[in-house]
Amino acid sequence: MSQVRVIDRNQDRILFHLKTRGPRTASEIGRRFGMTAAGARQHLLNLQGAGLVEAEDVRRGRGRPKKTWHLTQQGHGRFPDRHSDLALDLLKSTRKIFGDRGLEKLIAYRERASLAVYRKTVERRRSLHEKLIALAEARSHEGYMASVEQDRRGHFLLIENHCPICAAAATCQGLCRSELAIFRAVLGQGVTVERIDHILAGARRCAYRISPPGSTGVNDLTGDSPPSSAAPRPARRRGRRD
Repeated sequence: MSQVRVIDRNQDRILFHLKTRGPRTASEIGRRFGMTAAGARQHLLNLQGAGLVEAEDVRRGRGRPKKTWHLTQQGHGRFPDRHSDLALDLLKSTRKIFGDRGLEKLIAYRERASLAVYRKTVERRRSLHEKLIALAEARSHEGYMASVEQDRRGHFLLIENHCPICAAAATCQGLCRSELAIFRAVLGQGVTVERIDHILAGARRCAYRISPPGSTGVNDLTGDSPPSSAAPRPARRRGRRD
């Protein structure tokens, strides 16, 4: 009989940290949670044994590669999708019965309903930052694990570390197109919204760059870090310890 591995509270916190912050070394995780690198590494090895994380050697600038840890597909699966099987079945049934035109009508209806909810959420917020905070809170309640960051030039990132409708969106990418349209409509005229990371394209998260009215958008961000989905995945090297 195979041994069932029990995930303790510290390991749950590590999984959440990797989900929301991306790959980290054992030393970085140890500093984050007040434990030694060796202690963090032991937790990571336990999680690796459970199939939830894996390691690879990554070169960051000069010097030796460092072993970084990230979630596996099984690790991502610990963060629940919202009734994904049912949603997927309903989408397939809608397409089969009503065709692509009927499916587009369903997406348009969902878009109008979501737009009404989000507009009510942000209507009393005056600044773009306040609107984004309110929008991120609403999205987090829906399971997207959303947050907002601001760069030194006054641009924002709306980051969604989880997609609770990922299975449905993979089958019907009109859902993703619809969400981008919703954000643009909610945030108002003159605000530029660009998707720079996309889970369905292989990124670990979905992220949107939000540029205030009057800015030049993405071309004005020279020098800022590129979207994670645009960076090539570093080659793996095994056998080193952090």
